[in-house]
Amino acid sequence: MDTPSNTVMSRFPPGPKRIFPGGILFRFRKNPLAFLESMVREFGDVSYMKLNRENIFLVNHPDLIRDVQVTHHNHFTKARAFARTRQLLGKGLLTSEGDFHLRQRRMIQPVFHSNRIATFAQAMTRQAERMGSRWNHGATLDISHEMMQLTLSVVGETLFGADLESDANEVGAALTATMKLLSTMMMLPFAAALEKLPLPAIRKIDKIVYRLINERRASGERHEDLLSMLVLAQDEENSDARMTDQQVRDEAMTIFLAGTVTTSNALSWTWYLLSEHPEVETRLHEELDAVLGGRLPTHTDVQALPYTEKVISESLRLYPPTWMTARRALNEYQVRDYVAPARSIVMMSQWVMHRDARYFPEPLRFDPERWTSEFRAALPKYAYFPFGGGPRRCIGEGFAWMEATLFLATLAQQWKLRLRPGHRVIPQPLVTLRPKHGLHMIALQR
Repeated sequence: MDTPSNTVMSRFPPGPKRIFPGGILFRFRKNPLAFLESMVREFGDVSYMKLNRENIFLVNHPDLIRDVQVTHHNHFTKARAFARTRQLLGKGLLTSEGDFHLRQRRMIQPVFHSNRIATFAQAMTRQAERMGSRWNHGATLDISHEMMQLTLSVVGETLFGADLESDANEVGAALTATMKLLSTMMMLPFAAALEKLPLPAIRKIDKIVYRLINERRASGERHEDLLSMLVLAQDEENSDARMTDQQVRDEAMTIFLAGTVTTSNALSWTWYLLSEHPEVETRLHEELDAVLGGRLPTHTDVQALPYTEKVISESLRLYPPTWMTARRALNEYQVRDYVAPARSIVMMSQWVMHRDARYFPEPLRFDPERWTSEFRAALPKYAYFPFGGGPRRCIGEGFAWMEATLFLATLAQQWKLRLRPGHRVIPQPLVTLRPKHGLHMIALQR
């Protein structure tokens, strides 16, 4: 990106001082969320740190985030942290770059079209109702585990045409282990060596994914789901459009991760916030009772549940599953009065941006009422970006919104959840933001 020729630019903005070798890395790993908050609080919208010999620029203003994700997106590639995940996820949408990424995205996009997503609604409510029917009044549940199983069952049915209930515990444990491993690979300087290790968690998921692929090929049947789209794409005459078995696996693996872990975490935090704010929960129940009257919701009800949408919007603001994203500059990149050297990493944190008092008055307060149409219209676009933005905006955003709304509407009609006394709730920023110790909650039938 060009820089002004008549202005002397400072290369590095202010940032935390290194007290001892590895001190900044230690502080960052100890509590990434608090560390990033402190950087913005002390140094403003643009700050700098040296991390694992990398130049890291943290930006925390909607205009700067828009520039990186949209306006100048072609000046960036994925940061090293995401490049390292290719050993685990392959060249799926999350990790691929350039023309290959665009081709894969165009191939997958139709399954997430709004008309197609609407056909998934019945499966979503049916699976949620089935889960709710297994809960017992007064029982203690790990809601983070329950939501993982629920999202996995829906992804299995709607995107892969398979019943994964018997595999739910195994896959859920493998996904959790994978998230922890990915986080380690992203944070530690020596973690590149981990990429070459055989990983039991990945092998478990691989076994299931390849089983689904082989079963679909053997059946010769065509389904209106993502798996059929990927498998059939391999058989097209145009070699440029064909997908190898490995590519089918890579995209399926990415959907497994993106379609289960992020939504299950978002729902878990929503249940937690509702349990801590009974006045919000009461208002939610009033809307669900008035609109649904005890029946299961359908996709047409989503638009008729504005308060439910506000609850989810506010939950995503306070506890965004994607808490941080980063891009690597291909060349020198100007950030206000500074110039990031080529290969610098520009970091953006949804956790920090979503809690900025300039855009969200009383930012730590759970207040779904803030999400009026007037507030949304006045809010700068990248002050709130739970699903990212630009060409890499989450392809499943519409799917996730409908899924979260229907799950919440189905289960909250019948159940209230209360945090078990003494249970500690600590956000753990791995690849996604999850409750470190799960969410042990008591189910109360309405």
